Amino acid sequence: MRTYRTAAALLAAGVLALTAGCSSGGGKDSEEKNGDSGGGGKAVATERLKIAMVTHSGEGDTFWDIVKNGAEQAAAKDNVEFLYAADKEGKGQAQLIESYVAKKVDGIVVTLAKPEAVRASVEKAVAAGIPVVSINAGGEHSGAVGALGHIGQEESVAGEAVGEELNRRGRKKALCVLHEQGNVSLEARCAGVKKTFRGTVENLNVEGTNMPASTSSIEAKLQTGRDIDTVVTLGAPFAAATVKAKAGAGSEAEVNTFDLNAEVVEQLEAKEIGFAVDQQPYLQGYLAVDGLWLHRTNGNVLGGGRPVLTGPALVTDKDVPALRKYTARGTR
Repeated sequence: MRTYRTAAALLAAGVLALTAGCSSGGGKDSEEKNGDSGGGGKAVATERLKIAMVTHSGEGDTFWDIVKNGAEQAAAKDNVEFLYAADKEGKGQAQLIESYVAKKVDGIVVTLAKPEAVRASVEKAVAAGIPVVSINAGGEHSGAVGALGHIGQEESVAGEAVGEELNRRGRKKALCVLHEQGNVSLEARCAGVKKTFRGTVENLNVEGTNMPASTSSIEAKLQTGRDIDTVVTLGAPFAAATVKAKAGAGSEAEVNTFDLNAEVVEQLEAKEIGFAVDQQPYLQGYLAVDGLWLHRTNGNVLGGGRPVLTGPALVTDKDVPALRKYTARGTR
């Protein structure tokens, strides 16, 4: 496993005792509560807090199950009631944030995939005295909206790492598959690939919430673009779709992807995927909740307000034996 610009090790003690199970995805109006499940020991004796998370997850995006697993584990340890809701549209995310402000929660975790859409709502939370931490997307906008800090990977750096790896593999033309238009983090990934890759990069926008349509779009592109020798997907579910599309198109392109899950690990072992970029989503969820708990109970700020990096690390088939047990339980 190769790690690029590895972050400082800001792991809370409970991270090493991962026992949370996999949870189901949440839609716009879903709200999950957790404070007594997941951990093997007793929760801390500090006051009961309520922390909410609002993400840009689309329906069926299993990446967020892993984020939630981490958040729920930290919540169980920290005597926190954890609330979760998601909406793929920026306007919906803003409304969800404001609903939690109205509930006077003790902290909010947000993603900034569409920062301008949620800026005013995050600022309302901060003005109301509710600390906010951003995770996963839009880290460069975190300070501007008043968040304490950001937890995730530098998306442009991750893209650059992919471009460098494609160079090492001798690739000449890459297709970068964007599954959510307007998501600044996804755009930064493809831009990063283009920056360091010595070949050519073409972007393809697909309808990420419609997997059959996405698969068909990728297959059609591979059928007409016979010179494409690598496809870079920006989420684990789209790697599996691309493997299927590649077979349908009779393409020889190598499939590589951002993010990791159990299916990607199996495909790495089978050499259906060349490499994956792991940003450790479990850690993003865990540290966000744990960081807000630390801030409320001890005045701490993880990273001193600077980004806390959880990736990127490039994972290949050689890393499968070490990862299998974690992906099987939904924590990697």
